[in-house]
Amino acid sequence: MVKRYPFIKIISILCLQAIASAVFGQEVIDLYAHGIPNSKEFPEEETTVKGVARMVSKPTLTMYKPHTNANGTAVIICPGGGYGVLVMDREGERIAKAFNEIGITAFVLKYRLPNLKWMVDPSLGPLQDAQQALLLVRENAKRWNLDSNSVGIMGFSAGGHLAATAGTHFEKSYIDNSAHINLRPDFMILVYPVISMMDDIGHVGSRTNLLAVQNDDTTKLLFSNDEWVTSSTPPTFITHASDDVVVPVEHSMRFYNKLVTNGVSAEMHLYAHGGHGYGKEPSLEEWFGRCKLWLNGLRITH
Repeated sequence: MVKRYPFIKIISILCLQAIASAVFGQEVIDLYAHGIPNSKEFPEEETTVKGVARMVSKPTLTMYKPHTNANGTAVIICPGGGYGVLVMDREGERIAKAFNEIGITAFVLKYRLPNLKWMVDPSLGPLQDAQQALLLVRENAKRWNLDSNSVGIMGFSAGGHLAATAGTHFEKSYIDNSAHINLRPDFMILVYPVISMMDDIGHVGSRTNLLAVQNDDTTKLLFSNDEWVTSSTPPTFITHASDDVVVPVEHSMRFYNKLVTNGVSAEMHLYAHGGHGYGKEPSLEEWFGRCKLWLNGLRITH
């Protein structure tokens, strides 16, 4: 009997892992099945310490399924980190589980961090990954019991810039999309987002990391998302703090004004206090509660 204990222990561990997987409904998916576009051969050096990922060269999607009452809506979450790191726990997993509580299937996108070591054009890598995430979710919508016409994107800080880029640059495909799958998000949620790359307002850290190779005015303009808002831009929810000294609230205000000017349905909540990252205030219950109400009232047209 003694000799069987290690075997029983291994089986028990495997059972517990299976139960945990079922309870939390997580599945990690390689973003590209047949080679990563715009990439160079480079040994993986990715590390994750205390929920913060660095040196990300292999992008993935982690799917979080609701335990019950799934409503068919999906959201792709882009964590922030100035295009230098990815805050995967606080701006990824934690938010995904909050969406699960309201019946929404969430996908946390671990997108490539711009770096010439593993990318030919670092500025395009994150956008390619966001578009590929939208493509994958819509391609597999039936298999995952999702509504392909209710797929949104969300981002925090630099991840908010990526989400806004996906929501304003969807008419051009930066990935292989031979099936012509719709790359337009059905809605956007932007939390203290970087919006502009222009010198007068652009977040220096995000701009330096994203546009390190091409830092000319044309490229800055291309990635200044307020300049690309049209009447086709998806409905958008924005939240920001007035005392944010890292990414000034002017980013959100410019984007909101362009949305309204172009007749896009938009809602914005500004807080007097909260800084960058919403450490203590506003609480998740506060700002996410407002986001939940906005989602409940959202009327997506096709």
